[in-house]
Amino acid sequence: MTAPTTAPVTTISATAPMTAEESDPGKLGWMVGSPPPADKIIRYSDPDFFAFPKLRWTVCHFRELAPTVGVGRGLGPLRFFDRAIDPAIDALTFVPLGDTKPMRFADSLAANYTDGIVILHDGVLVYERYAGCLDETGKHAAMSVTKSLTGLLGETLVAEGKLDENARVATLVPELTESAFGDATVRQVLDMTTGLHYSEDYADPDADVWIYSAAGNPLPKPADYTGPRSYFDYLKTVRKEGEHGAAFGYRTINSDALGWIIARVTGKSVAALLSERIWSRMGAEQDAYYTLDSTGTPFAGGGFSAGLRDMARIGQLMLDNGRQAGEQIIPEAAIAHIRAGGDKVAFAKANYPLLKGWSYSGMWWISHNANGAFMARGVHGQAIYVDPAARMVIARFASNPVASNAANDPTSLPAYEAVAKYLMTK
Repeated sequence: MTAPTTAPVTTISATAPMTAEESDPGKLGWMVGSPPPADKIIRYSDPDFFAFPKLRWTVCHFRELAPTVGVGRGLGPLRFFDRAIDPAIDALTFVPLGDTKPMRFADSLAANYTDGIVILHDGVLVYERYAGCLDETGKHAAMSVTKSLTGLLGETLVAEGKLDENARVATLVPELTESAFGDATVRQVLDMTTGLHYSEDYADPDADVWIYSAAGNPLPKPADYTGPRSYFDYLKTVRKEGEHGAAFGYRTINSDALGWIIARVTGKSVAALLSERIWSRMGAEQDAYYTLDSTGTPFAGGGFSAGLRDMARIGQLMLDNGRQAGEQIIPEAAIAHIRAGGDKVAFAKANYPLLKGWSYSGMWWISHNANGAFMARGVHGQAIYVDPAARMVIARFASNPVASNAANDPTSLPAYEAVAKYLMTK
């Protein structure tokens, strides 16, 4: 996500936000009319364009607010999923983390402000729901799920021998020599074990993430603005804190540093490379897109938007070790490295209470549970969840009022496990 030069509000008030039904963007009438009423207009220049409840409209409409670049699906044939919708999934129950009262799967969707969810079992579509701003023809912001796509491209280049995971970043991008990234290795960037002075607390209006967002904002800067004017310019200013490789630290700027590395090594942006290597080869239903900064650089850390079923296709490729219809689209070694997971000790230092025993590898989150589940995660509830033992993929878009995944995990992670357990009996 890019943002105005000031940090946007993340909730509408200190009290409990409106429910999913109450905040439905259609019911609230955002951007309806020719023109819409003044109090229903959402502009990218507004400091609250991504504040709740406006964000429930914005997540489906970034390309109408900001410059974007397409990720083409190419001219190849569409790959449609076989369908065998299973209504029993709605009635499955689970106990949310930290609670004692069971919840129905169907009820968890509104609790998470789910805009759309697709479940695949053995490559067959068994569940599909849409709400809020999204329908089956629409596209939705993937937020930090974008990072996992960037990581997947990076791991692909490593597996193919086109990118040395042990190379120092400065040898690939000399412009970063004096920054914190300069003496980090590509692998440390991929696994986010870099030592960086950078705060990503979305609730803190003074956090570094908002300075970074201001740099990446494509709108004209105020006359008195003296900060960096692009993602790459900002990356050059990041200073070191701690030692590389010592601890996991989730920081979006790692993904954009990797995006710069990828562009330098291949001569192609992450948008062009994703289209060429994956999106145009997997039978996607729709083109996708990235938001851009003022220099035309795609936001590799969070600017991707796509259709929901196409996100499920990414998950299916991960489940099938990169193969589809007999073609090896993604190197098997790249996916094997991700699935093996990262350094659990380094991850534990980040102190995620709901993710004990997890790790992070190639910009994917690895659960290390009995089923070997792993996932891509994004703020406000975006997810691709892959369960190899259950042969299950879940793709979800959401617009939870709270940016932190800690707001979704209590009713998401056990829900996913409940569906996996059920599908393993089928």
